[in-house]
Amino acid sequence: MSKPSTTLIHHPYKPPANFAAPQPGIYKASTVFFADVAAMRARDWKTKAGYTYGLHGTPTTFTLEERLATLEGGTECLLVPSGLAAISLVAFAFLKSGDEVLIPDNAYGPNKALATGELANFGITHRMYDAMNPADLQAKLSDRTRLVWIEAAGSVTMEFPDLPALVDICRARGVVTALDNTWGAGLAFAPFDFNGSGQGADISVHALTKYPSGGGDVLMGSVTTRDERLHRALKLTHMRMGFGVGVGDVETLLRSLPSIGLRYAAHDRTARDLARWLSGREEIAQVLHPALEESPGHANWRTLCGETDLAAGLFSVVFDASYSTEQVDRFCDSLNLFRLGYSWGGPVSLVVPYDIGLMRDANVAPWPHKGTLVRFSIGLEDVEDLRADLQQALLQM
Repeated sequence: MSKPSTTLIHHPYKPPANFAAPQPGIYKASTVFFADVAAMRARDWKTKAGYTYGLHGTPTTFTLEERLATLEGGTECLLVPSGLAAISLVAFAFLKSGDEVLIPDNAYGPNKALATGELANFGITHRMYDAMNPADLQAKLSDRTRLVWIEAAGSVTMEFPDLPALVDICRARGVVTALDNTWGAGLAFAPFDFNGSGQGADISVHALTKYPSGGGDVLMGSVTTRDERLHRALKLTHMRMGFGVGVGDVETLLRSLPSIGLRYAAHDRTARDLARWLSGREEIAQVLHPALEESPGHANWRTLCGETDLAAGLFSVVFDASYSTEQVDRFCDSLNLFRLGYSWGGPVSLVVPYDIGLMRDANVAPWPHKGTLVRFSIGLEDVEDLRADLQQALLQM
C-alpha cells in the first residue's frame, strides 16, 4: 500500500461528470496530463481542440476567450496580462526591422511610448497622424507601413474620428489596422462591422482592466480578430513571448462579464448628465464628450454609434484659460467622491489633470485650447452626489 503522501497525490477518486452551475469551473494548471504518449504527440497547442500546457489555455481561459470574441463580433481571441501587453503583442506579431507603424497623435500614451522605446530599438520606425484628418493618414502611408493604429474616442482629448474612412484608406493599401476598442468595449459599436457594412478593423485590442472587469482590481487584455491568418501570426508570437494570465483574474472576468452591458449604460448615463451640466459652467471653456454636439467628431460618433446610442463613461473638460494650473490642481484636490487615479471603468469615479503639451505634437494636430484639461472617469455613484461634489470643488478654485 502506498504511503499517505503518495496516496493523496495519486488518489483514484474522480467526481462525477456533468456538473453544471451559473459560473464555469475554474481550472488552475501549468502541467496538463495526457492519457498516453500517442495523445501527447497528437495534441496541437495552436488550436482549442485539446490542452497541452497551462500557458496555451485551460477550459477556463478558453471560455473567457470565446465569450470575449462573441462580445466584439470576432472569431478568435487571445488573453494577455494587460491592455498594453495586447498592444505589444500586435506590434511584435506584425512589425520587423525596417517596417513602419502609424499611430494617431491622440492615442493612448503608452502605445506611443512603446514606439519610441522598444520598437525604435528594434529598427521599427513610427509616425504620428491626425486621426481627425483622413487625408493626413493617406499622405503618411508609405511602402514601409505595415500597421496602422486607430482609436475611438481619442485618449484624454476624446475626439471621435471617422473610423470607416481611416480603415478604407488602409485596406486600399493592404495595411493591417488595429483598433484600440477599450472605450467602445464591444458595446458602443461593432469593431469588425462598422454600420452593418461588413467592413471594420482587422484587429481589436481591448484593455479588459476597464469595463469587462468593472472592479478596478484586474489587469488583463485581449486581442481579437476575424482573420484566421492574422490570428495564427498573433498566436505564434503569443507563444514565443510567453504571455499568460492568472486564472484567478480570469475567474473574476467571467463573473463580471455578464453585467458589462448594464454597467456600461449606467456609466454612460451619469457621464452625459454631468458633462451637460459642466458645459453650462462659466469655469469651463469646453466639454469633450463624443455625445455632445460641440465635441470634435460628434457627427462621426452619431454615425457609428447611433444605433446603440452609447458613449462610455469618460469625458474631459478644458478649464477657462483664466484659471491657472495651480487653481485647477486645487479643484482636483478638493473633490471628495472623485479620487485621483488612472484607469477607468470601475465603481469609483476618478479624475486626472493632464498637460496636453506633453501628450500631443503641435506639428501633427495643433491643440486649439490654452486652458488646463482634466479627464473624468465616471463610476457608479449617484449622479446628484457627484454633481454636488463637482460644484463644491469648483467653488474652491
